[in-house]
Amino acid sequence: MTENLFQLTTEKRNEQTQNLDQLPTEQILKIMNDEDKKVAFAVEQVLPQVAKAVDLVAEKLQNGGRLFYFGAGTSGRLGILDAAECPPTFGTDPKLVQGVIAGGNSALVEAVEGAEDLPELGRKDVETYGVTANDVVVGIAASGRTPYVIGALQAAREKGAKTISLSCNPTAEVNHVVDVAINVVVGPEVVTGSTRLKAATAQKMILNMISTVTMIRLGKVYGNLMVNVQATNQKLRERVKHIVMEVTGVSYAEAEQLAEQAGGDARVAILMQKTGLNSEAAAELLARFGGRIRDAIESQK
Repeated sequence: MTENLFQLTTEKRNEQTQNLDQLPTEQILKIMNDEDKKVAFAVEQVLPQVAKAVDLVAEKLQNGGRLFYFGAGTSGRLGILDAAECPPTFGTDPKLVQGVIAGGNSALVEAVEGAEDLPELGRKDVETYGVTANDVVVGIAASGRTPYVIGALQAAREKGAKTISLSCNPTAEVNHVVDVAINVVVGPEVVTGSTRLKAATAQKMILNMISTVTMIRLGKVYGNLMVNVQATNQKLRERVKHIVMEVTGVSYAEAEQLAEQAGGDARVAILMQKTGLNSEAAAELLARFGGRIRDAIESQK
């Protein structure tokens, strides 16, 4: 594997930045900004593959499965970040979307670089997290060749889980062990081989897409409002009130009262206002439709 490393797009030298250390600060920043502008266009090219990944994940989660992100270094940290944002944003169980990083959670704040070279560690983590045929595993590796990620994907596939890869090279070794391969090619980095830059930005954008659109497909967004948001602090409690106001057209005072009666659940508050049900009955109606507020509202028309 070593002899092929420097043939990868992610490891090539960027012709625009070869005299980087001789440039003034603002010019370096301009070059970085110009390179970053290319990322969204690279992501655009792989939207069909991202759509396939979303549909696969949504189907599995709809039927009781879970979503796992496996990665090493920056890729692993991005997976954990995306997973950690799902419960507060979409009201999901923390186990529904999970991020796993080579070297364990200590690798979040202190690099454990050697862990990524061990495919058996990826296999072990698949066992530790109890991945089953009901689940989906996304392997994140900018190079597309990280042994830890390949080991995890192979083990997940052997268990019957669906598998997705996310790499930043046009062809990748991980492509051979997945159901959906996403290869987003952002080109050589500003600092050669530093995939925490453009590659990481592209990965972050695509992980946002996978989790967000999956949650939309699962009915956890109403219009473009995060009605499943968990009101765990003052800002989010205010957000719940404004969501209720947006959907129902009631005043702030009425929304505040509804939110309080609904225990901070925007969906229940909205159902109460639209159907005339009390909080208990509205919660039961919502549960009957699996938390899909639009379906619950339509059932009462």
